[in-house]
Amino acid sequence: MALDLFNRRSKEDRERHGDRLPPGQKLTEGWPVLHYGGIPSIDLTSWKFSAVGQVEEEAHFTWDEFMALPQTTLRNDIHCVTHWSKFDNEWTGVTIGELMKRVTPLASAKHVMVHSYGGYTTNIPLGELLGDDVLFAHTHNGQPLTPDHGYPLRLVVPKLYFWKSAKWVRGLVFMDDEKPGFWEMYGYHIHGDPWTEERYS
Repeated sequence: MALDLFNRRSKEDRERHGDRLPPGQKLTEGWPVLHYGGIPSIDLTSWKFSAVGQVEEEAHFTWDEFMALPQTTLRNDIHCVTHWSKFDNEWTGVTIGELMKRVTPLASAKHVMVHSYGGYTTNIPLGELLGDDVLFAHTHNGQPLTPDHGYPLRLVVPKLYFWKSAKWVRGLVFMDDEKPGFWEMYGYHIHGDPWTEERYS
């Protein structure tokens, strides 16, 4: 009965919202909290962000240096692999484009592993990471991120399922080949496109 109700609501949501809602998704007004393990305790005075691996020169930022980069506000929809979607999220932070003005990947770099405080990782093709809707966000809907949603900084990649938008992000490793991150090693899809329901491998 519960599954029938979910399927009916999902169909109603899709009919109402057309191309904005991927198949199998249901809209939520809230923002569910989902992650593996505990929430890391992060001290901004020792926080570091690094871009390393297949790059011409490694780049490292303190919190103050990262926050001094040009800031942008973007609005987008997010879609979780657990079937919820949330529309019209407003994020403020540093776009991937701004970061890449300071980081030059080698020609061999095709993939990126995102690393987070707490040990979480997730993989993203470099071409997808470089989208103009991708940013490192510190603010959501006008409020600083809370610890359970990724304070002080999370990646936002709206074109992929939301597990790819790593919380507590601390850096990128540019790679010449594709390797699975944390959830990908436990059966989540290596890519994670909501529109083709790339939920699990």
